[in-house]
Amino acid sequence: MAMQNGAAPRPNLVFLLADDMGAWALHCAGNTDIQTPNLDRMARRGMRFDNFFCASPVCSPARASILTGTMPSRHGVLDWLDGGNLAADHPFAQGRPAFAHESRPIRYLESLTAYTDLLAQAGYHCGLCGKWHLGDSLHPQHGFTDWYTIARGGCDYFHPEMVEKGEVYEADGYVTDLLGSRAVEWLQRYAAQDAPFYLSVHFTAPHDPWDADQHPREYLDLYKDCAFTATPDLPLHPNQVHTCQYGTGARRKELLRGYYAAISAMDHWVGRILDQLEESGVLDNTIVVFTSDNGMNLGQHGIWGKGNGTFPQNMYDSSVKVPFLMMAPGRVAEGTVCEEMFSHYDLFPTLCELCGVPCRSIQPLPGHSFAPWLTDPDRQNPAPVVVYDEYGPVRMIRRRDCKLVLRTPYGPNELYDLVQDPGEEHNLYGQAAYEPLVLALSREMDAWFRRYADPAFDARCEGVAGTGQHDRPGCYASLADRYGPRPAYVKEK
Repeated sequence: MAMQNGAAPRPNLVFLLADDMGAWALHCAGNTDIQTPNLDRMARRGMRFDNFFCASPVCSPARASILTGTMPSRHGVLDWLDGGNLAADHPFAQGRPAFAHESRPIRYLESLTAYTDLLAQAGYHCGLCGKWHLGDSLHPQHGFTDWYTIARGGCDYFHPEMVEKGEVYEADGYVTDLLGSRAVEWLQRYAAQDAPFYLSVHFTAPHDPWDADQHPREYLDLYKDCAFTATPDLPLHPNQVHTCQYGTGARRKELLRGYYAAISAMDHWVGRILDQLEESGVLDNTIVVFTSDNGMNLGQHGIWGKGNGTFPQNMYDSSVKVPFLMMAPGRVAEGTVCEEMFSHYDLFPTLCELCGVPCRSIQPLPGHSFAPWLTDPDRQNPAPVVVYDEYGPVRMIRRRDCKLVLRTPYGPNELYDLVQDPGEEHNLYGQAAYEPLVLALSREMDAWFRRYADPAFDARCEGVAGTGQHDRPGCYASLADRYGPRPAYVKEK
């Protein structure tokens, strides 16, 4: 194992990422409908964060923010990517409607620093097993050497379109099993190497489809008699759109059953991954993280979907809060819950600190390391904690006690008192008594985005409607035009 200047070996890092999993969809967080024994195991052996947020409540922007520690209006991925994976004339894309918007492979983040760049530069062996959804799915990027992904942003659970060694093919099997078994196989190999490793396991679960023919019977049967009491059965929100499956009555229960089954299938492989780390003798020097790219509504507020489950896009906590678990023997207090608020943009500096890697990037980083909370979850933060979210023309500033959502230029805008109204049911925006608070929050949010956003990629100017991004933002042909080519870092001595 690689040493840090003769000190203790650098820790390994396994990053488990779900797709569209709400923070409410964990048994250890109080959902008694769902069965997640291995995620519960992670919570018992590590820390669960009760107030963790994505940077944007939709797939690609959220994933880009995790990797680069920045907001969409800095990295330029403003909506889920409906193209940029393959060349339009790629043989596999021909005659397949799901690939209709492919034009050319685009490396959306090519000129920015990812934390995996820094890990690879520090000697980590980096592998990606699962969903990428950040353009050019054929070729490893940002420090990854092992690369096993899906061809585009989504797929059916059976017979998914997979990418391996630069080739695209339709695989025979259930995608969660394919990704989980490959991750376990790689971990066996990594544990035998004389180098620290980083493994991203990006499941497609529990993203739709949730129909009964999409998931193995053994997982569906876990919820055969479930009453599904953890999600409200409300009339559809008036702004509901068709980006997600939804239904009422028997159809509602069928969809919830598929969603829960997808999570339990993923949970099975979380357990297998933890078992493999233990069997290989590396668990004691491995940090394991579990989170989701964004939150999810399955009836909350009458919405089915995430931020783009409605138009205009929404910023309800059920859309922007994500599950977050971290376990690392000796580094994370076991069986604890942290109530402090953190965001995915805090991951970049945190992971660098935990791995003993200098935190440096081309782009300014708004986040701060939450490593001190891993051993002291009740630690007091000396500064007021505020988190921000962004999805196209919709921006959010959230404190513990209140939330302001502004939709540029037309609204409607929202203000919630989260102490008196934690369910975000009573919009206070426009009431005279709250005008000073709205003004103060608006100024604070404007100042923050002026500091950390790039005016060239201001998502409020790009007509982002939640229906997908086919190419780069209109302001620049490429990020390289803005920042220049991404430099090749020189290894530190």
